[in-house]
Amino acid sequence: MKHFLLGFVTAVIIGGGYLYSSGLLAPPWAGTQKSQTPVPTQQADAPSAQAGPPVEVAVYTVKPQEVVFTKDLAGRTSAYQVAEIRPQVTGIILKRMFTQGSIVKKGQQLYQIDPSTYKAAYESAAASLVRAQADVKAVEPKLARYSRLVEMGGVSRQVYDDTVAALAQAKADVAVAKANLAAAKINLDYTKVFSPISGRIGKSSVTEGALVTANQITALAVVQNLDQIYVDVNQSSEELLALKKGLTNPEEHSMVRLFIGKDGTPYDLEGKLLFSDATVDQSTGMVQLRVLFPNPDNDLLPGLFVRARVEQSRREKAIVVPQQSVVRNADGSVFVWVVDKENIVKHRNITVLQAIKDQWLVSSGLAPGDRVVVAGLQKISNQAKVTTVEFNVSANS
Repeated sequence: MKHFLLGFVTAVIIGGGYLYSSGLLAPPWAGTQKSQTPVPTQQADAPSAQAGPPVEVAVYTVKPQEVVFTKDLAGRTSAYQVAEIRPQVTGIILKRMFTQGSIVKKGQQLYQIDPSTYKAAYESAAASLVRAQADVKAVEPKLARYSRLVEMGGVSRQVYDDTVAALAQAKADVAVAKANLAAAKINLDYTKVFSPISGRIGKSSVTEGALVTANQITALAVVQNLDQIYVDVNQSSEELLALKKGLTNPEEHSMVRLFIGKDGTPYDLEGKLLFSDATVDQSTGMVQLRVLFPNPDNDLLPGLFVRARVEQSRREKAIVVPQQSVVRNADGSVFVWVVDKENIVKHRNITVLQAIKDQWLVSSGLAPGDRVVVAGLQKISNQAKVTTVEFNVSANS
């Protein structure tokens, strides 16, 4: 009996230990402990009903304004006046009478060609004129006497006619001698080579003692007037037609800005677009336009690569907005955030045409007086309440 009771108690103890270790049996003191598992509440899942304060945004008030459309065209500079100095008579250069690279005046002597042969020719022509004039003086009194004698039969009519012809020939010889003298004087004067224009003269291609020939191909020197300078640019023929249509008054709105070099340094003075050349290049379809710029300090030299900003057209009462106010969707459409009179933000689709500096030209979707959000876009959403400050366009341009 004892063995039976001992086995029963042992089995009960072993079974209870197994149930307790597996968690199927709780200890007697655990019946009064509250559960620590959190229970989700409806208040935690519900969004907060209290809204935050209105955010501050910068707005741009739409105002109609005049917009100028421009286009940058590449080109090169060329001198306003160019004179290639060439000899008009043959001879030896006796003296160069200018400093290379200096400014010369119109009519200033540049070279002296040996005048000896031309001076001799001039003196010979002068002597021939004196001889011809002497012949006239010899024949004129003879003709006067014969004119009386022929009436009285003192000389024959043939002799009288021969004397008349001799006087006419003598007078013709005088005219020829005068022409030869004038030609000799011209050639003598050509031995002095003058500058036909005022400007800067370059290097001399000949030295003293060099033989030059009349109308030779090689110029002795080149004088360029740089007080004004041309800029030649190319534009397509279609754009030229649009340019002429867009500028209702070309004389008033044809001013051009110039930018020099690779860094685009702006030139201080404006130029004027000239509509003189309108010939289309058949191979390229381009038209060469010429712009005239003042160049009082000779800062612009011929051959410079420049960019000319040419005014293409103007639009009155155009609507533009800062570029940072425009948001682009994934499908390519654009919109802006507009603040109404109650300071509520609303989504507004717009259509933009082109960028003008740091602004977009808007063709539809906005009207004068609309307030467009420019700064603070990341803090707003549709129908959000905001406070506004005016965006300073000049300070941010």
